[in-house]
Amino acid sequence: MAKSFSRPLNGILLLDKSLGVSSNHALQSIKKMFYADKAGHTGSLDPLASGMLPICLGTATRYAQYLLNADKRYRAKIHLGQTTTTGDREGKIVAETPLPLLGEKEVAAVLKTFLGTQLQCPPMYSALKHQGKKLYELARQGIEVERPLREIVIHDIQLIAYDITTLTIEVQCSKGTYIRTLGEDIGKKLECGAHLEALHRLSVAGFNNENMLTLEQLQQMAEQKGVTTLDKFILPMDKALAHYPSITLSEWWLTLLRYGKSFVSAELSPGLKRLYTHDGQFKGLVMVDEIGRIKAERLLGF
Repeated sequence: MAKSFSRPLNGILLLDKSLGVSSNHALQSIKKMFYADKAGHTGSLDPLASGMLPICLGTATRYAQYLLNADKRYRAKIHLGQTTTTGDREGKIVAETPLPLLGEKEVAAVLKTFLGTQLQCPPMYSALKHQGKKLYELARQGIEVERPLREIVIHDIQLIAYDITTLTIEVQCSKGTYIRTLGEDIGKKLECGAHLEALHRLSVAGFNNENMLTLEQLQQMAEQKGVTTLDKFILPMDKALAHYPSITLSEWWLTLLRYGKSFVSAELSPGLKRLYTHDGQFKGLVMVDEIGRIKAERLLGF
């Protein structure tokens, strides 16, 4: 059987995933549409959710895990007065509670109590695993297990709209934050219960929603002007790492890193850094430890 045609594309495509489409379906559609030889996404969005799904192409897939660790921003619509089995509108209603007679200022004040570092309990309807089985598989069997609390950070939370039965918020949060759980917790704080009605991801790692395109938009352009016209929407892979500071090294020091050597620079703060040459070429990531020792984390060219 002849091998299908593919292209060695490298970079990040910002997909605006539509409602009802799984992240894997969206990924496979992009891979096929672009004839990409390698592709991966950076954190699933449920079919119920829409919005930004960064697709890594080619060597950019090596850096997908770092986008997973990045902050994200969401717009969420929360339905008050009802709790469901799944924490969202797809579940069965298990309780209904009278709605609170609160004004916007009072609701906004409650939202602000969620700012900062906190512990969150992951929902049973999630892809996390317990003894080799996904939690949602257990939940569908009526089994509930204890889940370890996870540390998350809510960097910002804003009230966008409120009409007694629903409230719309925007949240900037750390990795691992479940907005469904946040919605339920807000309902508990308001003493009326709540579930997630709609969710849209606005940004990942500083990527904004102005650059996003839907599958339909991309398909239309590909049919009208050819698939190569889509290449202009592929962003350089280092833009996915913009939340890390950058350093510049000469070819001499870069060669040492390539051969597994490390060296100390007392001027650098600890943590991951984007690595560039003096002519501006991105070369990967390095890690700086507490004493300023620089080690290769994930370099290009191997």
